[in-house]
Amino acid sequence: MTTDEAALTLEEVRERFSNDRFATVNGAVIEEVAEGYAKCSMILNETHRNALGAVMGGAIFTLADFAFAVASNWNQAASVSLSASISFLGGAKGGKLIAEAVKVKAGRKTCYYEVTVCDELGSQVAHMTSNGYCLDKT
Repeated sequence: MTTDEAALTLEEVRERFSNDRFATVNGAVIEEVAEGYAKCSMILNETHRNALGAVMGGAIFTLADFAFAVASNWNQAASVSLSASISFLGGAKGGKLIAEAVKVKAGRKTCYYEVTVCDELGSQVAHMTSNGYCLDKT
């Protein structure tokens, strides 16, 4: 695949997920996709902050959930989340969050992914696991 084809594919993936309004309105952007993998980011601003000035857990979860959605859906049958568990590991020190979702296992009807969330300085912010249900697989 040439660089132009890879960029076009990424643009097609971004277009497909542009209808994920909650994530995209809150700043989630798809940076990279590969088989069973997605990297998404979010530039932080004041709307992502809680009353204490820290990044709100909901903003972190939204980005992690979006990365899971992209990784588990961009090139295969539709999957929806059955369950997700997130552990918040530390505060974001930078101005950008980066979530990487990696497929651990995919069966006939279910899938399981791990998602790590860090800031651009490398500080670990959260770890999430998500179990998905594959809607269209037979």
